[in-house]
Amino acid sequence: MHPVDEKLPAARLLPAALQHIAAMYAGVVTPPLIIGQAVGLDTAGMTRLIAASLLIAGLATLLQTLGAGGFAGNRLPFVNAASSAGIAPMLAIAETSAPGHQLPQIYGAVLVAGAFCLAVGPFFGRLLRFFPPLVTGVVITLIGVTLMPVPVAWAQGGDTDAADFGAMRYLALAAFTLAVILVIQRFGRGFVKQVALLMGMFAGTLAAIPFGLADFSALESAPLAALPTPFAFGHPEFQPAAVLSLCIVMLVLMTESSAGMLALGEICERPADGRTITRGLRTDGVATLLGPVFGGFPTSAFAQNVGVVSLTKVRSRYVVAAAGCALLVLGAFPVLGAVVSLVPMPVLGGAGIVLFGSIAVSGIRTLSEAGLDDSSNIILVAVALGAGIIPLAAPAFYAGFPSWAQTVLGSGISAGALVAVLLNLFFHHLGTHSRTAVALKSS
Repeated sequence: MHPVDEKLPAARLLPAALQHIAAMYAGVVTPPLIIGQAVGLDTAGMTRLIAASLLIAGLATLLQTLGAGGFAGNRLPFVNAASSAGIAPMLAIAETSAPGHQLPQIYGAVLVAGAFCLAVGPFFGRLLRFFPPLVTGVVITLIGVTLMPVPVAWAQGGDTDAADFGAMRYLALAAFTLAVILVIQRFGRGFVKQVALLMGMFAGTLAAIPFGLADFSALESAPLAALPTPFAFGHPEFQPAAVLSLCIVMLVLMTESSAGMLALGEICERPADGRTITRGLRTDGVATLLGPVFGGFPTSAFAQNVGVVSLTKVRSRYVVAAAGCALLVLGAFPVLGAVVSLVPMPVLGGAGIVLFGSIAVSGIRTLSEAGLDDSSNIILVAVALGAGIIPLAAPAFYAGFPSWAQTVLGSGISAGALVAVLLNLFFHHLGTHSRTAVALKSS
């Protein structure tokens, strides 16, 4: 039996599944925490949003690992959940939407992005040449950079309108959380090192209790068990610019998923072919399409879990399927999701600096392998990064543009991705056939 298809005994399966949950949990709850805060959800709304993200992640992971005939599921130890790549564009949609229409417009865009993924997935292999490491490296770097103001605001208390925003007690709590994470990373070993982020958040929350900075009201109001209600946050609304921005993000997520499947196939010694990638991308599309019904967001691969497989050498897909079952349980019991909302904003801020900074580092690592010794590639990266940082450096830069352009260009990720793709076409595809023909003729 191939190690990917091996069914481990419970004594080995459960601890291995726990490692996957520990590696991904903070990432799964990050999108609902950020988006929920941005649209002003109350504690009960935040609890429902977190529970929905956990539920969709569990369903997507089970579909991916166990498969559904020849239609979906790559049958690899592959974790799927809400991706942080969609956060910045969704924040831009929320900022340009009227109160009460923020989540409906976000979910309308997510719904179309899911359908777009299902439609494009079978042909995506042909489009990968337009998303080389040069382009994906720029996008991943911008994801980390453009999200950095979020944990910085959290570290100052989260509520920018509060009179004590930026108070020293908030900054000290954020610094303490960050210090705990760094110490565990420096001196921890094995599993302890893998869960440094969670342990730092736990230590920060405990430290906040004596100072009255931890709010336990979520536990009092959260139901013990309840399945997410369909369209609890409103029926989807479709705004063209919002749809376009998330379809662009979906292309990036599909690229990341494809790269993850190729890498995991090599690690597991079961190479991912075209059909495997197509089935995996269909899983992304189904989960993203289902997300708006219950309150989920764009779904993709979790690279940190690929790292867990590589580190532990446990390649059984049933281990990850067990992790998917655990996510379903967490989503079905909102009181467990409410525990996450107990984490104070400054604690999230300290941990978020590590989380989002690591995303930027992943992008830099990708760029380092993208041939930056070529002057054309240097110009491409420089201009694309510049376009992506404009909304961060000058938020009012596009104030005079039409609303649809503000939504697309107001997100540094969307703007940077568009510029990177267009410049990649200009430098590496436009006219390449004619130049090749001339070179062959002259030789």
